[in-house]
Amino acid sequence: MIRRTITIPKTARYFSSAEPSSQFDEVVFVCHGYAQLASDFLNEFNVIANDKRLVVAPEGLHRFYHKGGADKVVASWMTKEDREDDIRDYVSWLDMAAADVLLRCRPDVKITVLGFSQGAATATRWITSGMTSIHHLILWCGFFPPDIREDFSVAETQLTVVTASDDRFISAEEEQRQLAIIKAKHATYKHIRFIGQHVIDAGTLSELFNAEISKSH
Repeated sequence: MIRRTITIPKTARYFSSAEPSSQFDEVVFVCHGYAQLASDFLNEFNVIANDKRLVVAPEGLHRFYHKGGADKVVASWMTKEDREDDIRDYVSWLDMAAADVLLRCRPDVKITVLGFSQGAATATRWITSGMTSIHHLILWCGFFPPDIREDFSVAETQLTVVTASDDRFISAEEEQRQLAIIKAKHATYKHIRFIGQHVIDAGTLSELFNAEISKSH
């Protein structure tokens, strides 16, 4: 069997809380988890979107029917099949999405990236391998993927890790193991643990971004 690959044009989409413009002080790119749509995911961030903060949700390139058949359409960033190609494709896509947004924003706008669940690995691969420089990385119910864990550096990037007390995908033991790995390399990271499940918790999200506003004033 002979395997060949061809790179093709593909139409991708992102959703934003408002039209990008020079009025915003911060742009928050949010990477959804497995089996979610960017449009639905963006709604989770209504509590922090305002006239000074723009929230942008790019969507994974792989859409499919959840649970098969004609069920709800959802999206994914990648699978284990041809994973290297998928990673290159979505890193390139995220760079293009960011460029499209930031072209219409001020050059000094603060850039935050939040990755949830599968999106946490996506976000870290993006800012490690891509061309987009950011100020703040938030890993929410997810950690660095094994392929970049040891090489990843956030020397000039603020790092926040958010975990849940009742996360059915991440055991308490695994959480502590991952935090120890992060602490060994990034001693100044911030860890927030909320009472809840594997979700974007609105109260925690609001507190996190309100704290950022207070710190900047």
